[in-house]
Amino acid sequence: MHTTRIQRRTLLAGLSAALLAPQALLAAPLPYRLVPEATDVRFTFLLNGQPQQGRLPVRAARIRIDPQNLARSQADITLDARRARTGLIFATEALKSPGVLDTARFPEIRFRSTRIRLGPDGRLSGGAQITGDLTLRGTTRAITLQAALYRRPGTAADDLRELDVHLSGQLSRAAFGATGYAGLVADRVGLAIRARIRQAR
Repeated sequence: MHTTRIQRRTLLAGLSAALLAPQALLAAPLPYRLVPEATDVRFTFLLNGQPQQGRLPVRAARIRIDPQNLARSQADITLDARRARTGLIFATEALKSPGVLDTARFPEIRFRSTRIRLGPDGRLSGGAQITGDLTLRGTTRAITLQAALYRRPGTAADDLRELDVHLSGQLSRAAFGATGYAGLVADRVGLAIRARIRQAR
């Protein structure tokens, strides 16, 4: 009798695992890749009190979206600091210099998400935030960005093949040791990222 009960429990456990396995697979975050031609990473700064902006190209991206639990989504983005550009040649050279980005020693800027807080409506929009570790000049600091994730206009509610991502925020360059040209360039740097992502196959 005792052996029969053990066998019955083993059988039930096996059936439960088999039933739950497909759900676990469905709940796994989906991999996405960036669409380069629809991705733009910009930064803004004050030079002698005048607003300026520049661009940073994306070198690599690892993005996973969990439609069943958006808070479990992840992002790991690497920017190519060596190809940073502003609208002014001398400002671009100063940006790459040892006192600012020091691109000769630190050619990459990396952001890895650590926490996602959904908006009041439970979605990645309307007050959602992404917190992560930003590594710049070899220094890593936590940063929080405002976030929004949208379906492409005209697509069905369950069509998640392509999504638009908007991120924005600010950072202190001094917090990362990028203190060069402090008399000319303000400490606060704005970030504005617009990207399109597509499900990887």
